Amino acid sequence: MDATKIHILVLDRDPKSARILRDSLAAVGYQVTVTSNESEALALAGQELFNLVVKSFDAQRIDAVALMDKIRAITPDTQCIFISEKGTIRTAVDSIRKGAYDYLSKPINSQQLIESVRKALDYQALVAEDQRFKLRLRRRSEPDIFAGSSASMQQVSQLIQQIAPTDVTVLIEGESGTGKEIVARAIHEKSRRSTRPFIAVNCAALPDNLIEAELFGHVRGAFTGAINDRPGRFQLAHGGTLFLDEIGDLSPKGQADLLRVLEDGMFRPVGSHKMERGDVRIITATNKKLEDESMRGKFREDLYYRLNIVVVSLPPLRELMEDIPALVESFTQHFCAKHRRRQKKIHREVLALFQTLPWPGNVRQLRNIIERLVVTIPRAKIELADLPPALAQNGETKQGFVIKSGMTLAQVEAELIRQTLLKVTSNRAAAAQTLGISRRALQYKIRSYGLDQLPKTQASRTRRP
Repeated sequence: MDATKIHILVLDRDPKSARILRDSLAAVGYQVTVTSNESEALALAGQELFNLVVKSFDAQRIDAVALMDKIRAITPDTQCIFISEKGTIRTAVDSIRKGAYDYLSKPINSQQLIESVRKALDYQALVAEDQRFKLRLRRRSEPDIFAGSSASMQQVSQLIQQIAPTDVTVLIEGESGTGKEIVARAIHEKSRRSTRPFIAVNCAALPDNLIEAELFGHVRGAFTGAINDRPGRFQLAHGGTLFLDEIGDLSPKGQADLLRVLEDGMFRPVGSHKMERGDVRIITATNKKLEDESMRGKFREDLYYRLNIVVVSLPPLRELMEDIPALVESFTQHFCAKHRRRQKKIHREVLALFQTLPWPGNVRQLRNIIERLVVTIPRAKIELADLPPALAQNGETKQGFVIKSGMTLAQVEAELIRQTLLKVTSNRAAAAQTLGISRRALQYKIRSYGLDQLPKTQASRTRRP
């Protein structure tokens, strides 16, 4: 640790004591700033990042803890050491319990002060490394699907922020590959249950004769082959989140079993005479419209209403074309780090092609293609020639777009403009002529529909003489 890069703020009303603290710390090489009042200390904390605050205080007052809270509201990782000449063991314990790293008594022993500061800085570095480690783990586990700036995905992100701290049941809808499990994990990681298990279950893979045992567990001897007690998914997820993927494919028996436990949280392991309570948050996902399924009698209506409290709808990738450059960059960085490859760049022609493809596999398909390119292409730049032939041919043959029932006129117009800019010409003047509107009108509609991120040709960016 380079001492010259460590910034320490000393707050002491006694000039002599402040000078001793400053000289002791400066002798080690630390950068030390001294002040005698709290308002100035807060102002300094707002202007500069301090690794550590050394605060001298009267043990009969609570100003030290209040100041610590205010500084940490600005810089949460700043460590604090309190110093007092009238302190007691109780005062020291209370200070540390309230968040101080250490408590020292006057007169100051320089050696003791330096050792306390060193340990506080080591602890700070450990906490910072732990946060970076957690971040690296998250980045390695799942790439970021919120890298783009499209309005629809930003709305999804905001909804996640709103519902994550609660225990509300969530239903995630979207086509296969849109990132439903990534969203479920994001909700879990931002919740108060984040330190507890996240258990995922593929409902489509649960056979009728094992549904109860898989969900609720079984005791020894419950059936042939049950040689030991075995916990179910509800027990494994206790205190955490249970993610039921492809809930629309759950069998009628499974739907009845799930509805029963959702009523009061109680369930009975197979073969047991004892009821258990499950403390789990339920998040479900489906690529079907459960409302339509329930109207056709293929999904229990009462279960649908139990699950349909908050719905997160994920749009398909073909409706997020403006997000593709940002997604590609995010996925590239993610997989280069995961597979220990040097950072790579994607040629703009590749990005332009990606923005014309239909992406039936959605974000998962894009992610898999980027991972393949990162692993198999040794060069630092990935070009059109590096793409699988079928992908390039798909881009050449797929022209036009689909108008779905229920789309508004504004949505149809936005999609027409998007596809014109992507598949006909990215020159704004030529696109306006093709669409039969003025260039100014086109620019207005581009801004209104959030299509600013679509690629432009050089001609469209060059001002005419």
